[in-house]
Amino acid sequence: MDGAAGVIPVATASPRLSTVRVWGPFVRIFHWSLVGLFALAFVTGDEVEWLHIRIGYAVAALVALRIVWGFVGSAHARFSDFVHSPRATMAYLLQAAQWKAPRYLGHNPAGGAMVVALLLMIAGIASTGFAMTTDAFWGSEWVEDLHEVLVYTTLGLIVLHVAGVVFSSLEHGENLVKAMITGRKRVS
Repeated sequence: MDGAAGVIPVATASPRLSTVRVWGPFVRIFHWSLVGLFALAFVTGDEVEWLHIRIGYAVAALVALRIVWGFVGSAHARFSDFVHSPRATMAYLLQAAQWKAPRYLGHNPAGGAMVVALLLMIAGIASTGFAMTTDAFWGSEWVEDLHEVLVYTTLGLIVLHVAGVVFSSLEHGENLVKAMITGRKRVS
């Protein structure tokens, strides 16, 4: 290690030493569980109601746990690490459009905004889904319509999220999907 700079020379660094853990098991399990459960809820929506409802409860529990983890979890899982002002997020997006965006070890400002947007949308989906099972809103068309609008808006956000992951991976030369599987990203 270079004592003056505190940097491990790439030529002598092992793959393990040239990476750092960014996302712990909870965040990774949450992410991939949510991906699978959302997809399963989407395909069972009108076909297997009992399963769709149970998946909805599981998704709601996951989102609630992630919100708690956003305040008490590891450094890069905390909202304080990745939630930025709208101005900072727009500045980041403008830099990214010019291929000049800074690299973040955790979520970048656009990724942070997407995390918040997706959590809010999925919480809305779960809330309207639950409401449809209550006496007060059973058969209420506006609640069903809102539920559906939230689902399709979330699908649009998912497309933007995946596009952002691909774009950021290309811009910074790193595989962000792999990082969300292993939990590790390169140090610099």
